[in-house]
Amino acid sequence: MSAEATPPQVGDPSTWGPERSKTITWHDPGPTAAVGLQLSGLAYLRAMGDGGLPSSPIAKLINLEGVDVQPGEITFRCVPDESTYNPLGIVHGGLICTALDSAAGCAVHTTLPAGVGYTSTEIKVNYMRPVTGGTELRIRGWVTKPGRRIAFAEAEIRDPDGKLVANATSTLLIMGG
Repeated sequence: MSAEATPPQVGDPSTWGPERSKTITWHDPGPTAAVGLQLSGLAYLRAMGDGGLPSSPIAKLINLEGVDVQPGEITFRCVPDESTYNPLGIVHGGLICTALDSAAGCAVHTTLPAGVGYTSTEIKVNYMRPVTGGTELRIRGWVTKPGRRIAFAEAEIRDPDGKLVANATSTLLIMGG
């Protein structure tokens, strides 16, 4: 067996490029969630989209912004940056999965009355193409079957050319009420 040659930049921090940083700020999610218990899911998400309530910490972390909220459907915008890259230099699939999970869950939330919440019990993701930082993504989620205990939703992510990046199906447990 021959030894694999080590490229000269391995182990040499001077060849790694400048170090970067990212600062994330968010509001305490407790007070916002308390208000959410008093509003229908649709009103709650619309209040976030209109700036009447702060967005969630996870939305701040992955740069997810609400674009449109309708009963049973939601659209987000996300522009991932290089801080979300995996070791291959593309946006990590975990960000894609998180965005799909958020869209499917929030679509279900738009159908729920005040005091009722949800949690994901299952998500199945299909990845179609890679994404690089700076690419504006459109994430759409919609309810395929509402329910009192279990709801089903789908979500998709498209790039600026309308090409499908990834899609998901999700099962959600309805809680409270």
